[in-house]
Amino acid sequence: MSTLRVAIVDDHAMFRTGVRTELESSADRVEIVAEAEDVDSAVAAIAEQQPDVVLLDVHMPGGGGLEVLRRVPSSAKTTFLALSVSDAAEDVIGIIRAGARGYVTKNISGPELLDALERVAGGDAVFSPRLAGFVLDAFAGTIEIAQVDEDLDRLTEREREVMRLIARGYAYKEVAKELFISIKTVETHVSSVLRKLQLSSRHELTRWANDRRLI
Repeated sequence: MSTLRVAIVDDHAMFRTGVRTELESSADRVEIVAEAEDVDSAVAAIAEQQPDVVLLDVHMPGGGGLEVLRRVPSSAKTTFLALSVSDAAEDVIGIIRAGARGYVTKNISGPELLDALERVAGGDAVFSPRLAGFVLDAFAGTIEIAQVDEDLDRLTEREREVMRLIARGYAYKEVAKELFISIKTVETHVSSVLRKLQLSSRHELTRWANDRRLI
């Protein structure tokens, strides 16, 4: 097998360094040809280096992984493996619909990540069992994707974060601590989310999110 040329796209420098160190321990199988921390630098690096696989963070400044996929020409031979701390259905389904070949979460081990990169480069689709279930449900019609996208488009990225934590049962104080914002700001975001989704309570929000596999 020839050496796999990989680009790492993530807005956290320490994470990129960790991934690079892990993958370079298998230098006979992987060569890191580029790193990028946002959408613009990612698109430029991909155009210049034309890597075999891009390890693509879903949430980044400037539009995230979705924007990278939109801006890379469809004629490019590069394959994309999405990588994120999020295992929410809308993130998984959205990035796959945009063109990623697989989706793994950041708790993946080094050997598992190397295997995933090689598998997507070889044409396989790679997901953890839980995430694969989201994709299968989407194609089976169990998750109403159009409705999910339309509703979520009404929310800002921060409102989505707050919504998911509230739906998981976090108290306002816990949400504030998790996101490094004030309790008052959490209350404001929750009110906005409920208004935009036309819901009247946390209970309805939890049921709404659970029905759409967002938690």
